[in-house]
Amino acid sequence: MNETPRIAIVGGGPGGLLAAHVLHGHGIAATVYDADTAVDSRDPGGTLDLHADSGQIALEDAGLLPAFRALARAEGQAMTRRDHHGTLLKEFIPADDDTAAPEIDRGQLRTMLYERLAPSTVHWGHKLTGLTTENGVHRLHFANGSTVDADLVLGADGAWSKVRRRLTDAMPEYLGVSFLDVRFDDVETRHPEIAALTGNGQLFTTDGAGRAVIVQRNSNGVIRGYVAFRAEEDWAARESVDLTDRASVREFLLREFRGWGEAVRPLLTDNDGDYVARAFTALPAPLTWKRVPGITVLGDAAHAMAPFGGHGANLALLDGAELAHALHEEPSVEAALTRYETAMFARTGHLAADANAALRGFFADQPDGTPQDVPDREEELRAYEAQAAEYRAARTPAAR
Repeated sequence: MNETPRIAIVGGGPGGLLAAHVLHGHGIAATVYDADTAVDSRDPGGTLDLHADSGQIALEDAGLLPAFRALARAEGQAMTRRDHHGTLLKEFIPADDDTAAPEIDRGQLRTMLYERLAPSTVHWGHKLTGLTTENGVHRLHFANGSTVDADLVLGADGAWSKVRRRLTDAMPEYLGVSFLDVRFDDVETRHPEIAALTGNGQLFTTDGAGRAVIVQRNSNGVIRGYVAFRAEEDWAARESVDLTDRASVREFLLREFRGWGEAVRPLLTDNDGDYVARAFTALPAPLTWKRVPGITVLGDAAHAMAPFGGHGANLALLDGAELAHALHEEPSVEAALTRYETAMFARTGHLAADANAALRGFFADQPDGTPQDVPDREEELRAYEAQAAEYRAARTPAAR
């Protein structure tokens, strides 16, 4: 790039932080602004698997793959499939040296990315409230009253991105399925039955009638996940459920999941801490927009999708790396953004559409009452490895 633009990255999640890493590796300055007051100021959520063909490629580009592998859990790739009575239907146990998609806690990943940036890179406590443009200069307005001028704004600010509003009117849509975050602590001692049901990785269980429990091992003896069900978006009000009262929520769940067996009932009722109500939402897919000078988005801000396939964080990381490479390799900012968006649209559009369709299919009523199956885990992992080799081979040869 023949220019030296002032680059503002809005959002200090995995995608934004990874973009900063790769930009800095190319000698390009960039500053990250995030609404959180600190890297660990809020619950970051559960665990995620980083795929060999996306997230791990991005970490390798940033020089962070060894740091990731020091924290990652290969055993977390395991998958257990049970019916709603607890009967084992399918099980996959990975080899000890399988690195196709190891698990890492979201908080661990974010902290790892943040702590390896220069101390002045991330400005916490900067919640974006507006973005204006005058004479080609973008002014970021923050809730703390400060403003920052930038020549290039990279929006890594999530599904409800304010930066994206400068590119498209598209907004996330409710997919018809709501869920409750659940957490189980010190599981081997306090919840041995849940530990046994889950195994070392992820547990999928569904009744084939729009209800499911999907939980995953995290580090430090924790299992997290969600109890999910088809519902109107305002289901709690319709059902007179007080979300701040665990007893009220548990009464609803026992009623909603009344056909579920005794073996799996602790997944519904024995969580530690409050239930946290959320909804599955996604942007229209595939989503594109016309090029807007000096502004683009990445990760969920560009292609928020259902979690089926585990693509969200992986694509955010790869978006950040590919955007940074384009800015380094192309002669101008606009050439770089055109290259990035063209490739990103092609890379993510079909994955987002497939993930959204998979979620709807998983929670649809099955005609014969047989629970909806999930992808074969072994096949998924081997596909990540094959696609990683193809992706590397297809990359534009350039000094990186």
